[in-house]
Amino acid sequence: MTVTDPKTIAPAPPAAAKGAVHVTEKAVQKIREAFARENVRGGLRLGVLGGGCSGLSYQFKFDPKPRATDKVFDFGDVQVFVDPKSLLFLDGMTLDWKDSLIHSGFVFENPHAKKSCGCGTSFTA
Repeated sequence: MTVTDPKTIAPAPPAAAKGAVHVTEKAVQKIREAFARENVRGGLRLGVLGGGCSGLSYQFKFDPKPRATDKVFDFGDVQVFVDPKSLLFLDGMTLDWKDSLIHSGFVFENPHAKKSCGCGTSFTA
């Protein structure tokens, strides 16, 4: 099931989008590079797990294929898999890539995060 048209990848989620996870062009490119470097076939699994500094932490890993209940988001040749429970916390989230003098890496812009820790991988909903 295609959820996002790769021609309309937006840096910020549209207000009306429900049940959607967004990935910016820069993040898609970095995912594509990681897949090539690690010789990955499949997609990127985004999820939420209990734990971390703030109570919940982001799961971010390669997965060879989606599970039967996953929502699959297509961004050109990059697929992102999200399980239904995680989608409750990730709905409307944008995955971006930021470069700065101090840190370069993926950034989760999550409208459900009330508080997040300094590392950016843990949050409170």
